[in-house]
Amino acid sequence: MNALDTRIANAKETFNLTEPEDRASLLALADALLADRQISLEQVKARACQKTAPLEFKMAAKLMESRSFLLNGARPIKIGVVFAMWGEQNRLRPKSSDNPHGEDSLRAKINQLSWATAGTGVEWALYPVDDGCPYGSGQLAQTIAAEYGSEQAVQVLFLADHLPAATGPLRRLASADDSRKAGAIILGCMQAIAAGAEAVIYTDADNSVHLGQIGLLLQPYLRDGRRVVLGNRKHPDSVLVKDAARWGIGIKNLRHMQRMIGEAIFSQNILDTQAAFKLYESRLLQEIIADPTVFDFSFDTDWIAAFIARAEPFAQIPFAFLDSAAESATAKQQPMTTWETLLLGLLQSMRRHNLLRTPASQEMARVIDEEIRDYRDLELIIDHLPPELAEAGEADYGNPELMSPAAMQAWIRQRKAAVA
Repeated sequence: MNALDTRIANAKETFNLTEPEDRASLLALADALLADRQISLEQVKARACQKTAPLEFKMAAKLMESRSFLLNGARPIKIGVVFAMWGEQNRLRPKSSDNPHGEDSLRAKINQLSWATAGTGVEWALYPVDDGCPYGSGQLAQTIAAEYGSEQAVQVLFLADHLPAATGPLRRLASADDSRKAGAIILGCMQAIAAGAEAVIYTDADNSVHLGQIGLLLQPYLRDGRRVVLGNRKHPDSVLVKDAARWGIGIKNLRHMQRMIGEAIFSQNILDTQAAFKLYESRLLQEIIADPTVFDFSFDTDWIAAFIARAEPFAQIPFAFLDSAAESATAKQQPMTTWETLLLGLLQSMRRHNLLRTPASQEMARVIDEEIRDYRDLELIIDHLPPELAEAGEADYGNPELMSPAAMQAWIRQRKAAVA
């Protein structure tokens, strides 16, 4: 058995986001792969793509690729890393008997960024932003950040401290209560840009995305000059561990409508709009956030629509993502309020950026205007499926020849009549 076979054989088949031992074991494996001169990155990537590869090895391969670039291909650069906090008090704390889903997520992010950038020219600052959390997420993050003193660049921000704003990107927010994640992300980006960050990365408050992977985002930016780099969990080389589907069979209806009104985005093969692992060059980002369309968690598609409208070249990269569902804000909401936000927010952004450019997208926009008032209308169709979409898959969503906007409207009205 050669050195690589041995590493693979000893790698863990599972990974628990709440366990510090698993986090330490993962970094130890990544370090071992990097240090072993008998093992090349190309060999590791090839073996990680095999279905039989253990999960820990697949994740370590992404970390190895990231750090290899940061050590050998990255010029000096200053980056900001932003995430929003609302109801994150449990995931910020370590796992314990009274906090079974604790991820110690802020300490984990600091350690991950420190690991990835050690001995490189990459300088980072981390911006956790309290989005008006009533449970003390921001105060807890401040306490944790204080443990690191001045050695680590962690600036905890509170959206409420910056509102109301007379000018700037936040001027249309009356208070933090009017933000649903986007206000906090925008504030973090503003602070990172003001502090001189050349590029800004945003992520989520949990441990679902290991920040040791930042080199994967920086490579297309530094090597190829791409000012937008999107993480893509749907890429065949991504590592995706996700809980069972949270939606009913009618999710196909919602994806079909989404893809049709968002044709200008999805036709660019951007299929994972909500991935919380994206990089924007600061000058472009400053333009994009100057006057946001939305302040909720549909901001991802608003920003994407903004750079699509500018014909800005972009890159997509595969990465490792492990779902952290237990404390997820969207999991705690009424299920269709999530899709209400995503669908109606997307429609707002497509209109704002003049991207309803096909007859089908324009017609579907009209259907949504007429039939979808809020989540209650979506609840009528989430557990039912029209025959046209019964066999539909990823490649079929948004195809008006499969099911036209008029046919979708007729079916929605049929569902409404059935419960009237």
